[in-house]
Amino acid sequence: MPKLVLTEALRPSLKIPLGRLLPGERREIYQEIAQLISVKKPPRVIFVGDAVSRNAVKTGVRRDVMIIDNKEKRAQAESLDAFPKRTFRVRNEPGTIGFDAWAAIDDAIESGDALVIVDGEEDLLTLVAMATAPLGSLVIYGQPNEGLVLIEVDSEAREKACFFLEKMVKAD
Repeated sequence: MPKLVLTEALRPSLKIPLGRLLPGERREIYQEIAQLISVKKPPRVIFVGDAVSRNAVKTGVRRDVMIIDNKEKRAQAESLDAFPKRTFRVRNEPGTIGFDAWAAIDDAIESGDALVIVDGEEDLLTLVAMATAPLGSLVIYGQPNEGLVLIEVDSEAREKACFFLEKMVKAD
């Protein structure tokens, strides 16, 4: 199956937060996100990563899509106590975006109340969420040892995601 492969030249750029960094304690961050959701009423709220998804569940923050790989900092993650209407299981190799994973995220975003479980790695799938979520959606992921990154999907965020996606190499 074809896929996009991250180049070494792109790696450093993707370590920089793709949106607004929310440093601080977990509870305060999730309260801020819940307040933003209440005010902005985004069409979709998408969490990428095990820790951010689990904490969204624990704090009761709205989440339409969660994308996880059952790992945190390369170790086995604590289980996620969420029971969405739809669950997608896909394979996605580290450092890549597989087209099956892309299709699953697209379907999950369209249907809502969905969980995408990735066998492999989910990190780069943030770019897919940014590129495919309806304008006004929120995409949230963890920035290791710093906090959460909050992306409000607008034309600028979409262009940023597409820039990275276009710079990746197509492979079989």
